Amino acid sequence: MSDFTSGFWNLWVIVITLGGIAFCAWILLATSKARAASAADAGKGVETTGHVWDEDLRELNNPLPKWWSNLFWITIVFALVYLILYPGLGTMKGVLGWTSVGQYEKERGEVDARVKPLYDKFLAMDVPAVAANAEARAMGERIFLNNCAQCHGSDAGGARGFPNLRDGDWLYGGAPEKIVETVTGGRMGVMPALGAVLGEQGTKDVAAYVRSLSGLPSDPLRAQTGKPLFEQNCAACHGADGKGNQAVGAPNLTDSVWLFGSSEATIIEGITKGRNVNVSEGTLAMPTFKETLGPAKIHLVAAYVWGLSNKPAK
Repeated sequence: MSDFTSGFWNLWVIVITLGGIAFCAWILLATSKARAASAADAGKGVETTGHVWDEDLRELNNPLPKWWSNLFWITIVFALVYLILYPGLGTMKGVLGWTSVGQYEKERGEVDARVKPLYDKFLAMDVPAVAANAEARAMGERIFLNNCAQCHGSDAGGARGFPNLRDGDWLYGGAPEKIVETVTGGRMGVMPALGAVLGEQGTKDVAAYVRSLSGLPSDPLRAQTGKPLFEQNCAACHGADGKGNQAVGAPNLTDSVWLFGSSEATIIEGITKGRNVNVSEGTLAMPTFKETLGPAKIHLVAAYVWGLSNKPAK
């Protein structure tokens, strides 16, 4: 697919590129010949440009040394040959058909072919066995640092809106196959906004009840009022007991692990606005790595992540 949205820009690049080369060639030709001596210099055996400064300071009209100008001509010839062989003139691909993408795919294919036996070896092992292998764990860590640390942190400790992968608390399940499923397909957790449904006071009451589930300080009267509202509007995902539902990624509200924070204001904000993909608020979807990593690398990074909150057998 062309990067140009119209043929004009293709032509523009061609004209600018070839025009620049032609201009350089004209400059070389123009400066390679000495000008005729001025009347003031006639018969003096010297050639100047005719420019005079401070009454007697003249600029000699000496052409560029041949070896110097020849180097410039070589660069011009090189540029023309390059533009014939490789891309550079708009959408013209060059007679060799070379592309940076093709070169990348070729080199990546060569590397993949060299390491495939090692990847296949670990792919044939189950996740706990891979996690127990020091070499495989180191490979999984490098994959994690290159692809996952941007959100979960280099220590996998997470951040606001990004789960901690070391604490054993899992939104969608921490079994090896579930981790593989998450990395492969990504996750799109959604919490609907309930502010309009509950109203301002109802939202505060539900927030008080939610805080009480995990033993956090809360107004007992408001919590008692918020309980039936929770059961009517929140229990479908979080469960009647608030322990969550890994099938839909609804978090456990009875423990001390909070993805966005446990303050009353933060909980009220979550209930009011919901939690959906919003980059400005730090809420992002978990992307799929199916095409980026492939099954073998996903298997390795899943083993590394699983091993962060489990003790692999030695």
